[in-house]
This record gives sequence, structure tokens and C-alpha cells, in this order.
Amino acid sequence: MGLINSTQLKIKEAQIIMLGLDSSGKSTLLYKLKCNEVFLTEPTVGFNVEMIKTSKDMTLTIWDVGGQQKMRTAWDNYLEDTDCLVYVVDSSDKRHLEESKKELELILRHDSIKNVPVVVLANKQDLPGALSAEEVTEKLNMKKQCQNQNWYVQPCCALTGVGLSEAFQKVTKFAKSSIRSKQEGFAIFKQL
Repeated sequence: MGLINSTQLKIKEAQIIMLGLDSSGKSTLLYKLKCNEVFLTEPTVGFNVEMIKTSKDMTLTIWDVGGQQKMRTAWDNYLEDTDCLVYVVDSSDKRHLEESKKELELILRHDSIKNVPVVVLANKQDLPGALSAEEVTEKLNMKKQCQNQNWYVQPCCALTGVGLSEAFQKVTKFAKSSIRSKQEGFAIFKQL
């Protein structure tokens, strides 16, 4: 048996908050990602939380918070210490896109999320008339809303899993960068 330097194997744990309007597909996405299966889901009252190991040195703790109107007032309670925000949009539901945009704007105004990277999942790409990632980017005004933070919009389908791997590779990359920035900030503060 050989010796291992334990500092080399330190596993990073990133806190990921997943928000979006009700019925956008957050829970279906989470469990497709976690178990690679589609589960019949009920509207989330409160939250679901799952840990997903994305690489040998990274685990994502994903908080899927309910999107009903009454739950949205509590969203800001989940934003503290977040390493990446995943915002899920039903890209086939054009009637609620303006409401989704307004909710995202409210989230992004919160102090604890100002420098946190954002990944928007343009879900339900399998449905007729679904907006493309470019259209969702434009409708949510991402270039203006996230001008001071990293962001990415990924088309996906929770039912088939299309686009989820790419999306969570980006989430992992952003989360690692966010953790590194926090550690560097802490190191500078410690030196003062």
C-alpha cells in the first residue's frame, strides 16, 4: 500500500441553487441528472437537495427550491454561500417568460448573488415552439442582467437528458472558479 498526500485529494463541495418558476422542470432535471431516470414529480413544496459527484475532486450539492408564487418570497433565504445559480426556464411557455425574467432580475439584485455565476437552462426543448437558447438569452436580457458575472444559457430537455451533461460541466467549471475566488479573497483578508 502506498502513501497519499491527503491535501491533493481534498474534495471540493459546491453549493448550487436551482430556481425557476413552478412547472419549469427543476425537480425532473435534478433527478434525471442524479439517477438518469425520469420520475413523476409533484410540485415542490419547500426544497429537494441532492449531492452529485461530478469529478474525482468535486461534488455539487444542488438545492432545488419550489417555484410556486408563495415559495418565491423565500428564495433569498437560499442564496447565501451559493457557488453557482442554475435558473430553469420552460422555453415552450412563452406566456410566463416575462414573469420568469422579472423573477430572475429580483434574484440577481440580491447582494449575496452579485458575483455568482449563472447557468440558465432553457428546458423543454422537445416541445413544439420551444425558444432556442439564443431567444431565451435575448428574452431574459442576459447580457445586461449578468454583465458583471459569468453566465451561460444551455438548451436542454429534462425528459431525454439532452443538454444536461453540457450544462452541468459548465456549472462545475463555474463553481470551481467561484470557490477559487472565495478562497483567494479569504487569503487576502487573512493577510490584512
